[in-house]
Amino acid sequence: MSSQKPKSKASTSTSSATERFSSAGFILAAIGSSVGLGNMWKFTYETGAHGGGAFFLLFIICILLVGLPVLLGELAIGRAGRGDAVYSFAKVTGKKWWGIFGFVGVLAAFLIMTYYSTIAGWTLHYTVQSLTGELYKNPDYTATFSAFTGSMAPVVWQIVVMLITGFVIARGISSGIERFNKIVIPGLLIILVIMLVRTLTLDGAAEGVRYFLYPDFSQLDFKSALSALGLAFFSLTLGMGAMLTYGAYVEKHQSLPAATIAVGGGDLAYALIAGLIIFPTIFTFGIQPDVGPGLVFVALPAAFASMPLGSLFGGLFFILLAIAAVTSCLALIEVPVAFVMRKWKLSRPKATIFVVLAMYVIALPCTLSSGGVLTDVLVGGRNLFDWVDFITMNIMLPLGGLFVTIVAGYVWKHSAEETGLKGRTLRVWAFIMRFAAPVLIILIFLSSIGLI
Repeated sequence: MSSQKPKSKASTSTSSATERFSSAGFILAAIGSSVGLGNMWKFTYETGAHGGGAFFLLFIICILLVGLPVLLGELAIGRAGRGDAVYSFAKVTGKKWWGIFGFVGVLAAFLIMTYYSTIAGWTLHYTVQSLTGELYKNPDYTATFSAFTGSMAPVVWQIVVMLITGFVIARGISSGIERFNKIVIPGLLIILVIMLVRTLTLDGAAEGVRYFLYPDFSQLDFKSALSALGLAFFSLTLGMGAMLTYGAYVEKHQSLPAATIAVGGGDLAYALIAGLIIFPTIFTFGIQPDVGPGLVFVALPAAFASMPLGSLFGGLFFILLAIAAVTSCLALIEVPVAFVMRKWKLSRPKATIFVVLAMYVIALPCTLSSGGVLTDVLVGGRNLFDWVDFITMNIMLPLGGLFVTIVAGYVWKHSAEETGLKGRTLRVWAFIMRFAAPVLIILIFLSSIGLI
């Protein structure tokens, strides 16, 4: 953790990260990356599955004690490297072979996008169906969801997601990603406030708030703690190269600790509001909180159908979900696009077209494996959608996070200088990156693959 000036070492090649975020643009883009389906979809059903308030408290602790230090490490590596994840790992370590570990993040982002875009497409479909009222014509919402995922409609909506995100990425950092987030993130906040006010005035809101905010520690076990830690990584988009790549576009005058706190604060605030929207709603209408991944697409439509102006508020909710999904998709696509731009010296538009088309080659069968014609094509008890989800979430993300802690904590001698931390704060961060975070990440990994 020396604060000496970096020594001159051979690096890989000229960095492609010539564009820059403005300070506000970076914060909004990074928050947009983190406040995706992980908070509104995965966070809420995980919280419901693990007993509510106690799990939320664990999630907050994991964000503060592990998530934020690793996030700061990713941003520091990215800004010092000024390139994609592969280039930045090689540059800060001074050894080209370290780029192999950065490639884990590139591949993880690529694969996550192949099925994340499937779910993002579902949100766009449900937005249209709710606003037009079509969603509420059949009260059997499980059948409605099954009929939709079993049709070819998800394929079309996935193409829409790819086209929207590809268009924004192709326009660049300031004209594309930053401008898009400056428009949609404030809109996201407005919709959040409207939905929050509406749900907190429901008759059963108090019971839902109590479930979400009052911890019952009897509901927790070791698996709950590991789930909370894994969810903290997923919600902050750690281990997939996204924050590392965004860090490459951050100006040198930007305070990385301040940016880290802002991103973590935005992530927690969004999770809090998401919980205060969803749990009062489902408790008001007698829906069990532990229904699992179908909470958003099966249980909530039933609640909206029973609510005055339900199609409007349901539409707003799914718009909220769609915006969150698309902003995360931008970060996921940018990771491989930055790599392809440097590796093969392609322009941003050409690299974007190449990456999006390559993604869709895998994304199409992933979509057809999630309720479609390939659902029952199993290997080892899992279809393609489930395998991609399992490999990325349970293997690649923990490994990606572990590599960040090793590089920032042990290999890169000038990490302290890049983070801007000093004194006791630096010592705490160094301890977490060297000891606490690696041990906890390894526990996540071993739990995920069933060894503990």
